[in-house]
Order: sequence, then structure tokens, then C-alpha cells
Amino acid sequence: MHTRFTTAFGLSTPIALAPMALAAGGALAAACANAGALGLLGGGYGDLPWVQREHALALSLLPEGAPRLGCGFITWKLNEDASALDWLLDQAHTPAALMLSFGDPRPYAARLAARGVPLICQIQQLAQLDDCLEAGAAVVVAQGAEAGGHGMNALNGRSTFSLVPELADVLAVRSPGTLLLAAGGMADGRGLAAARMLGADGVLLGSRLWASAESLASAGAVNAALAASGDDTARSPVFDVLRRKHWPAPYDFRALRNGLHRQWEGRVNELRAAPDAARADYDAGVAAGDFDRAHVTVGEAVGLMHDAPPAAELIRRITAQAAGLRWPG
Repeated sequence: MHTRFTTAFGLSTPIALAPMALAAGGALAAACANAGALGLLGGGYGDLPWVQREHALALSLLPEGAPRLGCGFITWKLNEDASALDWLLDQAHTPAALMLSFGDPRPYAARLAARGVPLICQIQQLAQLDDCLEAGAAVVVAQGAEAGGHGMNALNGRSTFSLVPELADVLAVRSPGTLLLAAGGMADGRGLAAARMLGADGVLLGSRLWASAESLASAGAVNAALAASGDDTARSPVFDVLRRKHWPAPYDFRALRNGLHRQWEGRVNELRAAPDAARADYDAGVAAGDFDRAHVTVGEAVGLMHDAPPAAELIRRITAQAAGLRWPG
């Protein structure tokens, strides 16, 4: 499948790996890049030693020059400490792209442009587009509320199905050279084909590649996800409070709706006021690998996931299914 996105980044499939914090490590990013997708390392909260280690691993698994290898960061966290970004931009390897999510990308635009690194901006509302265009984004990711992990809360979030075509229409008028990726709710070739029909140049895949052989997600978490359906996820601040993550409004977190989560649904203010006992319960669940207490970071597409093969197999399977689809009837 050839699109503007594949042409711009030298890909053989219009798929990018979502830079999932603590899951999209060097092995997964490299596997996706080697399979012809854009492999975005999960720089997440900007932990410098983690980025250094996983970036070195990715480089060791890729051909010289490491084509199709990039990285992603949480923008509001970079505002507190951008040392990992600075380190990355100082390396001999030039990232294929750098993705910024959850905050204003404009303070980092000049730094990336000076190094010749294309900027990818992830947004959840049409109102966020102006900052991306002002920052000179080469790619905009439209993230629907169906997505796993962090995204916009239920009050402010949008569905992928309506956000993608609306952004496609606006970009066609205001910035036709800017590429568009869809994120949230896609885990197979049908999702990729649907995103293309809605006007996207490709997709950013998180949950489906989270459940792959190279992912850093634990086997217990993956097994819990593979036994779940899309009905079993929920978006709330509960796990951010339990994990001591101080995310700003209007963002929260989608994961499996397990026993501990259910205990605190509708009682978030109470949890925030006195979190110690619940945090201890969560910590014990993480230590024991008990995913009725520990979180499992997946989106609504989890019900379409039934195995955890190598990333290359998933990318091949998704691409082939999308390319082979025809109108029914």
C-alpha cells in the first residue's frame, strides 16, 4: 500500500508504531522499521538512561543509518526536563521523525528543524491543530478516544471515525502538504483500510503492536489483554493517581477495567485525597503480576487481538488484509 506517508518516509506500508512509554523499546521499534513501517521509540516521560539504552539497542538491530527509526515524547513532561530529547538530537543518527503528544509543540519546533527532523504532532481535537501547523508539523496524528493509554477524557475527546475525516477536510484547505495519520480503535487491516477511506495517509498503531513478541509489555499483561473484549476497557484518571503520574487536564488513561479500577470508579476525588492505601494495593499487584490490581494498557481494539506474534508478522498481516479488501456484496 503506497500513500503520501510511505513516500515521505521511505516505508513499504502506511503504518507507524505508536511510541508507547515503557512498551515500545528498541527491539519493537527496530522490528517495525525492518518490516517497512515507521518505528517510533517510546521516549515517553523522557527517562534519559532508558532512551539511551533502547536507542542503542534499536541501532544495533537496524542496517547502517537506521532508516525509519524515530522517537516520541510526552510534550508536557519535556517542559520539565528535555535532556532525553537534547541527547537524542546530539547523536550521529538523525531520527526519521520525532513525535510530540499532549502539549504545545511550538517550543521544540526550531530545535527539530535545525537538525532536519520531521515533526509529528498528535492531537485529539480540531482546536489543537493551529499549534501543530505553526510548529511546522510534517504529520498530524488524529487520536480518537478509543485509543489505549493516554488520550483526551470523555468530556473533551472525539471518536476516530469523525475526527479523522474532519481533520482531513481542514488540512486539504489549510495545509494540503501536511500528512494525516489515524490513531485509536484500529488493530487489523479493516482499520487501516477504513482510515484510508476516511482521508488518512496511514495509521499509528499502539495496542496491536503492544501485544507483539518484541514489546516490553509483560506476558501476564498481554495474556490478560488477549482474554478481554473492547467492553472491558475504561478511560479515567484512576491508574494515573495509583501510578503517581500527575497528568494535566483534560487527559486521562484507558486500560482494562479491572477489580481495583472498579473500586474507585466514581470516587476519584476521594482517591486523590487519600491515595496511600490504594497505591499500596496497586504496587502489590504490580509486584505479584496480579492484573486484577495492576493496569493493562490497551484500547477498545483489544477485542480484535487474539495473539502476540512478532511485529513483522502483524505488519505483514495487517497490510495484506487492507490491500485485499473489497466492497462487500
